Amino acid sequence: MGGGSWGDGRATLRVAGAGGRVAGGRGIPLEVAASYRARTRGLLGRDGIDGAMLLTPAASVHTLGMRFSIDVAYLDRGLRVLAVRAMPPGRVGLPRLRARHVLEAEAGAMGVWGLGVGVRVEVELP
Repeated sequence: MGGGSWGDGRATLRVAGAGGRVAGGRGIPLEVAASYRARTRGLLGRDGIDGAMLLTPAASVHTLGMRFSIDVAYLDRGLRVLAVRAMPPGRVGLPRLRARHVLEAEAGAMGVWGLGVGVRVEVELP
């Protein structure tokens, strides 16, 4: 499923492989935060996350009150990565032009997944 309208819940994230095609291999556990309440809470109060969290719609995030550093990927409507940033606790990120969704994960995870500018992701609902 490409960039669409989702509800809060669990899903699977897949990262595009070589050539821009989304690979079928192992999926990454994904929490979708689509409601205002879920987006506001985000990763606050947690000590970590298994997989990633997708905030939608969103164009910026902050790490005020967070307990751990995160990687942040800003995604356009088609779920293509516009930018990836590392954010330690206590920071406020500026809004990204053209960003429609924000993907968050523990610091270092996105590099392991091969997530970078121009890469496309896919969200699979259960």
